[in-house]
Amino acid sequence: MNERKLHVLLTAQRLFVEKGFNSTSVQDIIEEAHISKGTFYNYFTSKNECLMAILEFAHEESTIRRRELLIGQRKDDKMILAEQVLIRMHINRERNLLPIFEAVFYSGDEELRQFVTSYHLEELNWISSRLIDVYGETARPYTMECAIMVLGMIKQLIHFWNAYSKDSLDINKLVHFAIRRVDAIIFDMIEHNDTLLGSDVQAAVSSAVKSPGDIKEQLHDKLQCFRKSLAKEKHLEGLEYVDYLLSELEQPNKKQHIMEAVARSFRELFSKEGPHTLHANEIANLLWQYIDLEAIK
Repeated sequence: MNERKLHVLLTAQRLFVEKGFNSTSVQDIIEEAHISKGTFYNYFTSKNECLMAILEFAHEESTIRRRELLIGQRKDDKMILAEQVLIRMHINRERNLLPIFEAVFYSGDEELRQFVTSYHLEELNWISSRLIDVYGETARPYTMECAIMVLGMIKQLIHFWNAYSKDSLDINKLVHFAIRRVDAIIFDMIEHNDTLLGSDVQAAVSSAVKSPGDIKEQLHDKLQCFRKSLAKEKHLEGLEYVDYLLSELEQPNKKQHIMEAVARSFRELFSKEGPHTLHANEIANLLWQYIDLEAIK
């Protein structure tokens, strides 16, 4: 089932890019994917939900790859932060999602706009928290404003470059440039206690990000469900990983470095687009959240 669902997602994504979201109908997706109407509505309640699933899939992938990049690295390394920021930009380009985001922005569809806005707020919250990792707790009152400035800097530099330069833009160089500028900005803000938006804004952005709920319970349920699918197919290597993770969830003292290695290997095992890709990505995303929560206990 997951392989077919992934096929439908990728087909819909291609049509949204080629024809535009508003000009693509559910019937277009059904015909192009060679599925029945019942199959489509078994996966998605609407075209909007299909689009949100496409964006969610990319979001999960970028979240996982960002966290994997930290394995064995110092959290206060600014270059690692820059590479993490780049991951989402690379995925958006690899999956050709920029035209889709643009279509959502101009669609006037409130449901989709709120969905994309929630991801934007989550991105700001993530950059803000990573800036605290880099610059320490004294920077906390200023990191949200710095996160906003970093994203604004990147966006405006891209617009300017595309408008006035004939050369192709090196986004790696651009993002590293923007992250380096934070040094001058944040230390000056700390020195002069200079904020514009204040702590209320940071609190509002943080509260706007949806709480994931009970991560351990969700992870356990997803792993059990996944195990049943793998057992039917006698996928021995996958079963070995799942059984280890289920066992580790019950241990009082988690070995973080081992869990991190297993999390990456588990994701890589199912990384090629196939029958288990969607399910494995969802589990890997929950697994990294769980590992990070355990680390701060």
